[in-house]
Amino acid sequence: MQTHMRREINEIPDAVARLLDQSANAFADAGRALRERDPAFLVTIARGSSDHAATFIKYAIELKTGRPVASLGPSLASIYHAPMTLAGAAAIAISQSGKSPDIVALAQAATDAGALSLALTNTLQSPMANACTHAIDIQAGPELAVAATKSYFNSIVAGLALLAEWTDDNDLRTALRDLPSVCKKAVALEWSDLAGQLGDADSLFMLGRGPALAIASEAALKFKETSNMHAEAYSSAEVLHGPVALVDYRFPIIAFAARDAAENSVIEIADGLVDKGALAFATSTHTRKATPLPFVATGHPLTDALCLILPFYGFVEAWSRTRGYNPDAPAALKKVTETK
Repeated sequence: MQTHMRREINEIPDAVARLLDQSANAFADAGRALRERDPAFLVTIARGSSDHAATFIKYAIELKTGRPVASLGPSLASIYHAPMTLAGAAAIAISQSGKSPDIVALAQAATDAGALSLALTNTLQSPMANACTHAIDIQAGPELAVAATKSYFNSIVAGLALLAEWTDDNDLRTALRDLPSVCKKAVALEWSDLAGQLGDADSLFMLGRGPALAIASEAALKFKETSNMHAEAYSSAEVLHGPVALVDYRFPIIAFAARDAAENSVIEIADGLVDKGALAFATSTHTRKATPLPFVATGHPLTDALCLILPFYGFVEAWSRTRGYNPDAPAALKKVTETK
């Protein structure tokens, strides 16, 4: 019988289409507000998979607008009650449920501190949405598996749609319009070579750079959540500064490389780690030594990076089951974590 997680992965193309259609007016309104505010900088507020979505959005905003984006620790408001000065800034809060007390507290604090605050949530009637200036429904629909998939993906799509409206970027608008059909292709890909070679591995590295680093971080979390497998994400520029000491014979490495300016540097590192004995895989056709993994080229560097997570989701759901786990109900995890 198909798991909730697999069913929700399959639903992503339809969820993206629904988001782009039904939240179009909200994107236009929020984009207009960002143009009027013209923020000197932005902050993000999130935890878990939502924080990885925020990291992706951070890179996208910085690459497109040159405005710095920083992640705020939710404990600043919920534990430390630290005063903030955010006049002239914008804040993006991301939460599937919109209920986690520390996220809500920081979103409210950002609004009170003068930020133009934007909520990306799957629960429009929620405390986080009420705490923000603008609330956008990510339209992921019910998500029953504990490990987030379509809410993560749609949070990033919402962030990209916001960016496209803010900056009047027609190339990004076109890439987003094409995304549902691209997602259908990406969801259908299989990473059978990876599954066949991981064997009894119990630890691995995920590599990326730029927006793809956010994909690597999400992939590492999913290994932990669904398969009790130790996985760490690193920038391909940082992995040689210490972590490489753990790489020995057949140590698994997955390099998430998008069709962007960082692709060659990511692949160069992956190929070099093969020389150290690593079992390296990469989402590129330019590898010399690392094993290539199937991907869908979208024609835009941001959506290209985003779609790398889709075949991985399918892989990790199946991998979890082969290791005897239930990916719908990871041990010791809850769907809504209400951190204070």
